[in-house]
Amino acid sequence: MSDATEGPPAVPPGPLVAVEDPDDPRLALYRALNDPAARDRLGVDQSVFVVEGKLAVERLLTSRYPVRSLLVDDHQVGAVGDLVVATQAQGAPVFVGSRAVVAATVGFALHRGVVAVAHRPSPTGTGRLLDGTTGTSARVGAPRLVAVLEGLNDHENIGALFRNAAAFGVAGILLDPTCADPLYRRSVRVSVGHVLHMPFARLAPWPTGLDAVRAAGFVVAALTPRPAADSAVPVITLAELKARASGSGDAAGVALLLGAEGPGLTAAAVAASDVVVPIPMADGVDSLNVATAAAIAFHALAGL
Repeated sequence: MSDATEGPPAVPPGPLVAVEDPDDPRLALYRALNDPAARDRLGVDQSVFVVEGKLAVERLLTSRYPVRSLLVDDHQVGAVGDLVVATQAQGAPVFVGSRAVVAATVGFALHRGVVAVAHRPSPTGTGRLLDGTTGTSARVGAPRLVAVLEGLNDHENIGALFRNAAAFGVAGILLDPTCADPLYRRSVRVSVGHVLHMPFARLAPWPTGLDAVRAAGFVVAALTPRPAADSAVPVITLAELKARASGSGDAAGVALLLGAEGPGLTAAAVAASDVVVPIPMADGVDSLNVATAAAIAFHALAGL
């Protein structure tokens, strides 16, 4: 008689595999990590992405993304033993090579000697992401928060912004069709792996897709340092925005719209917003790094 309390069958542990040749076909998914174009093609063809560094790999192993394999510098095996065991527990192989073999494979001296390849699932839909934000306010009485990004192509800025979003209780991030991939290796590393636990989705068509965000109960707020004088969109402060959204009932939410450094938000995106929200700054300073500006606004709205 079977025991009804038994769980699913145990996953056989993944193997520990010594590798001695950078051209070993088993390392194909790790080659030329410093070639963005080649990595983009490989990521699409194989539905994978790369995670570099101990802290980021730790977060990968507790995320929704299945790990495909782990590559470790043999000088670091002892220091990352927990990652080795956790990877094997998921049934994935762990490749161990000399420092020279690992560097020749990935194309550079590997940070902390550990890198993983993970499976990239099908993209999350905008509606599913917005539905999942219910009840996600960082503090009682604060609005639920999502960030909406337009034109961000710098991987480090995207990584830093995702890290800040995680720190201040943002429920999810929407990206316009032109934004860079949040799962690119540098973005994941700069986010310290927080991108792996932050829901995100593409928002299209742009900017009319903002109508769906508004219909889900969010005030669409364009963050800009100095609003155009002829803008027809009302200008309010962050404190006023928080009060407006917080007083809108259980569905209260703020969708904070952020543009790339330099060009900022397009006129079309600002025109599609409900309000414009500036961050006051000292004379002589015309803007902030986008991740820094986002952090200021997230903190002001989260009520932490």
